Amino acid sequence: MAKAVKIALAGEGGQGVQSVAQIIAEAANEEGREALYIPNFGVEQRGGVSVAFLQIGDERIGSPKFQTADIVVALSDRAVRRTSQYVDGNTTFVYDSSIQGVENDIPRNAGRILAIPAVETSRSELHPRVFNIIIMGAVIKATNVVSEDQARAAIEKKLGYKFEQNPKLRELNFKAIARGMELVEKAQ
Repeated sequence: MAKAVKIALAGEGGQGVQSVAQIIAEAANEEGREALYIPNFGVEQRGGVSVAFLQIGDERIGSPKFQTADIVVALSDRAVRRTSQYVDGNTTFVYDSSIQGVENDIPRNAGRILAIPAVETSRSELHPRVFNIIIMGAVIKATNVVSEDQARAAIEKKLGYKFEQNPKLRELNFKAIARGMELVEKAQ
């Protein structure tokens, strides 16, 4: 990884955007990479648009801000509209295919546009609470910023106390990572 990969994750407060960014940053740090994570959300943590800015590279990251992202992930209609400013011809724009009414708001200047059924997959195959982990798997597959094994280790570190109380949650979260990776692979 020569230059830092710039990631913008956006969704409604409560969708787990900030948690995903923290876990990916932790996984990158554990792999010996530089990671810079900056949360951005309003005072209303639930119900407002939440954006996580994340940069991961092998060298020191010079500036916390960036104009355009290598990948933008939008998980709600308002997130689609809010993140279009971070898109250019080199950006992969990922959004959940269940979002309604954004057809005219998808940034057509993106290098790649991937619609993935993360919400539907979480509801029909796994559990709605692992929707954000599906997204994490999608980001990992689309960017290769961390290995799947390191992502699993970071989830274990963050959620291990919950896994001890309910061991089935571990398997569910690990399936969600793998499923998110598969969704991106199919969409490409």
